[in-house]
Amino acid sequence: MARASGLSSIETRTRLGRLSDEGLVKLDPGPFGGWALTDDGLAAAQEKVQVELDSAGSRDQVRKCFDSFLELNPALLEICTDWQMRMVGRQPTLNDHTDADYDASVISRLMRIDDSAQRLCDELSGSLSRFGLYGVRLTDALDRVLAGESAYLADDLESYHTVWFQLHEDLLATLGLSRGGGAWEASR
Repeated sequence: MARASGLSSIETRTRLGRLSDEGLVKLDPGPFGGWALTDDGLAAAQEKVQVELDSAGSRDQVRKCFDSFLELNPALLEICTDWQMRMVGRQPTLNDHTDADYDASVISRLMRIDDSAQRLCDELSGSLSRFGLYGVRLTDALDRVLAGESAYLADDLESYHTVWFQLHEDLLATLGLSRGGGAWEASR
């Protein structure tokens, strides 16, 4: 959470403690555990995000960026699938990462997508500065993939795919959209 928020570990723990005392978050000790918003926390977060968006007067710009995100999303998801699976003959097979040429071709596609993703994050951060962290986190994940840490493409909690997913969720929340019926629907 600290990396995602750009705060120190100490500041993150302090804020989570305060939010927990206010009944806005709770710690789930389950097998996947972690902090989660309560119903009151979700309502407060949605209100805060809408005030932020309206105060910045950037709803149209963020929506435009979301549309650009949706154009990039299928290609990024295909890259992640191709990183995890590959065709051997006509059979999909788990990618064991022993074919350096295959992996290099997937990484090359990721690098091309990253150029567009970075421009998108720059545009978003021009509207709402908090979106700037996504570009930094995507760069970190890509750098780690390039350094040979293959899990940082699609299999780690700080992987390119995970950060991309979090950006997607943040855009939906910021615009007050939800996934429903196969189309994006306004939730307000």
